[in-house]
Amino acid sequence: MNVQALHKISYGMYILTSGKDNEFNGQIVNSVIQATSEPATLAVCVNHDNLTYEFVKNSKIFTLSTLSEDAPMSLIGNFGFKSGRDIDKFKGIKFRTGRNGAPIVLDSVAAFLECELINQMDIGSHTMFLGRVIDGDILSDKNPMTYAYYHTIKGGKAPKSAPHYIGTEE
Repeated sequence: MNVQALHKISYGMYILTSGKDNEFNGQIVNSVIQATSEPATLAVCVNHDNLTYEFVKNSKIFTLSTLSEDAPMSLIGNFGFKSGRDIDKFKGIKFRTGRNGAPIVLDSVAAFLECELINQMDIGSHTMFLGRVIDGDILSDKNPMTYAYYHTIKGGKAPKSAPHYIGTEE
């Protein structure tokens, strides 16, 4: 099997955030799907080793902020290649707390969707969280960043904890 064929699946680029005990964390994700429209429901896959996984699992809330194409690599690197166990990922980042209590990132974001966890499924190294959308809005008219744009235009890579990581991509 040519595993590179998996890179032809279309993805977006998002910052997944959650909060617990007056703390916030977030990470880059691209494995997000709209599962249903009525009620609006989203699914997102998160690695078990990530701190954001613990936050979502315990708080039962999450927010997805859709990155725009102008998002700087420094923002992506902050949320995608650093651990919230080591740094405050929100230091110097514009955000506000949403209706569900999770942060909504405002820097280089086209839209956001706030969710309450309704189910989850263990899928090996990751858990697929299913969330009912309780709020959302468009923050700019900028184009949302796709995973293909991130790779081909921005020259981005995938960390080993990403569900789409193949070989020595990091």
